[in-house]
Amino acid sequence: MNYKESFIKFMVDCGVLTFGEFTLKSGRIAPYFINCGNYKTGAQLAKLGEYYAECIKDNDIPVDTLFGPAYKGIPLAVSAVVALSNKYGIDVSYCFDRKEAKDHGEGGMFVGKELRDGERVVIIDDVMTSGKALRESMPKLMTAADVNVTGMVITVDRMEKGTGDLSAVQEVKRDFGVIVYPIVTMEDIIDTIKKEIVPGKEYLEKMLAYREKYGVK
Repeated sequence: MNYKESFIKFMVDCGVLTFGEFTLKSGRIAPYFINCGNYKTGAQLAKLGEYYAECIKDNDIPVDTLFGPAYKGIPLAVSAVVALSNKYGIDVSYCFDRKEAKDHGEGGMFVGKELRDGERVVIIDDVMTSGKALRESMPKLMTAADVNVTGMVITVDRMEKGTGDLSAVQEVKRDFGVIVYPIVTMEDIIDTIKKEIVPGKEYLEKMLAYREKYGVK
């Protein structure tokens, strides 16, 4: 297995990727669901960080600091920054934001690395549905310093239309010029089912129909 296939199997084994019939927030009826809240153990989080690190290394994304948007992005950024150091000897910083600025002690909106002008920042998050995390993060980051957001890494690109004909990933690139790097895409998941690396072949037709109806290239 390549690392994409290995990651999809990892998601299934952790109960993060499941197949069935799910009503999404958008109202669409999807044959698969991704719940990153099902990563629960230290071993799972350590392994997840390795996949993020491999995606960053594989795509040669320039980075000085990983930023994890509160709250879901915090453990993801921490696990990824540790994996980059342990697996590749790449020692970068990390930071995350507070939901509300701290008005005592050291104060401020961020915890971790103090951002500097020109710093190359990669945003770490789970699944992009609407791009909300990035849209909320960009003004916070740019207020802190004139940083260079060199990319965003997510676990899965669902590759489906948002409010228009573009996906959330494509909208983010259009609106902010930020490239989103998914560890895997919906097409990768479909291919992995076809190869019988993971169970779910009984949902393959529904996966393909859903992709045909809502998908983008």
